[in-house]
Amino acid sequence: MELKKKNEKEILQLVECEIETGEKIPLLRYPLLEKTGLVEHCFTTRMGGVSEGIFSSMNLSFTRGDDEKAVKENFRRIAGTFGKSCNDFVFTDQTHTTNVRKVTKEDLGKGITKERDYADIDGLITNEPGIILSTFFADCVPLYFVDTKNKAIGMSHSGWRGTVNRMGKVTIDAMTEAYGTNPKDLICAIGPSICVDCYEVSFDVAEAFMEAFKDNTDEILYAKENGKYQLNLWRANELILLEAGVRKENIATTNLCTSCNEKYLFSHRASHGKRGNLGGFLMLNVS
Repeated sequence: MELKKKNEKEILQLVECEIETGEKIPLLRYPLLEKTGLVEHCFTTRMGGVSEGIFSSMNLSFTRGDDEKAVKENFRRIAGTFGKSCNDFVFTDQTHTTNVRKVTKEDLGKGITKERDYADIDGLITNEPGIILSTFFADCVPLYFVDTKNKAIGMSHSGWRGTVNRMGKVTIDAMTEAYGTNPKDLICAIGPSICVDCYEVSFDVAEAFMEAFKDNTDEILYAKENGKYQLNLWRANELILLEAGVRKENIATTNLCTSCNEKYLFSHRASHGKRGNLGGFLMLNVS
């Protein structure tokens, strides 16, 4: 699998995880998060699953028309890479909000083996080991948070709406309120998502970012002759984390674009909506 990088920095590692039944699952991991020794995490590719057609093969969405049995088998395989079962996932209910939910072991399985009793949740936080925080993507930005001092984690979904409303800061604020998190103790990662070269937006979206990022507009927006703009979600989310107090050296920003790598990563834009979902997963492994 040869993923196209936007630069040659070794920000992400592609690893092949063998689970107890013998299947090998290719996953993306951040060495910066691994070095904490506190978490297990991954970002999936579209390889290593059993789904077919436009969902081939590691589709992690129940809502796009794929066979439910295939999706459950895909989740079983991802759970296996954590040494866990599907009962250990907790799902978001993503609707491009900045709502963050504190989850506990009472929430285990919600979204896959139990009904969710919540809606409109784009971020999850916890300080309880063994809970796999689960978020889903096909161009939007995954955000990972690890509080190394208080041993707490967060996982959020940030599309353009989430980004313009500073989902990264909202998640950090939720962790501060719940666990006493100091942003200086956070190790963060910005996951694979659509790059500036592939992400053309209309003036109304650009205008929202001009208003929200008045001092940094030239770093995230590039005007085109057709009246549209190229939007840099990676840099926008990086700025949000820096403004919130996260140290620059504690942020790993992706160099993998979902749209540039449509063969290996699901991209809503590149596929014109004919696609499955990737997953971003994070689990605290110590108490």
